[in-house]
Amino acid sequence: MNTEIREEIFKQAKKWVLEAGETIRTKINEPYEIDVKSNANDLVTTLDKDTEFFFATNIKSVYPDHHLLSEEGYGEDLTTLDGTVWIIDPIDGTMNFVHQKKHFAISIGIYQDGIGEIGLIYDVMADVLYHAKKNEGAYKNNAKLAPLNQNLKFEEVIFGLNHFWLCENRLVDEHSMQKFVKKIRGARTYGSAALELAYVAEGIMDGYLSMSLSAWDVAAGIVIVNEVGGITSNIDGEQINMLKKNSILTCNAAIQRNIIDNYLIKKRK
Repeated sequence: MNTEIREEIFKQAKKWVLEAGETIRTKINEPYEIDVKSNANDLVTTLDKDTEFFFATNIKSVYPDHHLLSEEGYGEDLTTLDGTVWIIDPIDGTMNFVHQKKHFAISIGIYQDGIGEIGLIYDVMADVLYHAKKNEGAYKNNAKLAPLNQNLKFEEVIFGLNHFWLCENRLVDEHSMQKFVKKIRGARTYGSAALELAYVAEGIMDGYLSMSLSAWDVAAGIVIVNEVGGITSNIDGEQINMLKKNSILTCNAAIQRNIIDNYLIKKRK
């Protein structure tokens, strides 16, 4: 994707994101339906669906040859990321949206032939837009984000993860993870993968670890984190397959191998 095309698509995507955010703020206190998907913690509301429909119809109207990979049913059943693909989570952090009415985000990653070109993460209630274009740096609103500190000391790390990593689970030795949490300066849970990746890019967290995420949870954040020198992989340190769910590690590159080699100890089969 050349610079001119990327800029034109970015401006259009930003306009739609801000417009969708304004609609959500306007309607957030109105009655809306809440449904359960895979389990009691996997929620979807009419505003999730309406917001995704807004993006889907606008994208197909303006860019009919682009593809859409999204959470709430308006996307396509893609088997490749060939071409231009919009990867959308209309409300990332729906549980926060329902219970707190804050700490949720609109997340849009735009990829060209599998390469992240544009990332936008909009903290709707705070009116903060994290965004990046490939090779052009990352921004929080109009302020450019600084490159991550590659001299980070491990005992100074602030890390985002949920409590399932510390409980018995099928992926890693929970005792190693408990040692990890004791070793670092602090652990945080914000309930929105998109925002947690944005916080890593901002440098207010040094990493984020989560189980079983879909492309729409991380696509935008990967682009933004890349632009400040961060790194995102699965928990084996390998490239993420955006067409299936992954347990992901995104962090300051200075601490990635230490975490994978010494704390993400795999369960014996």
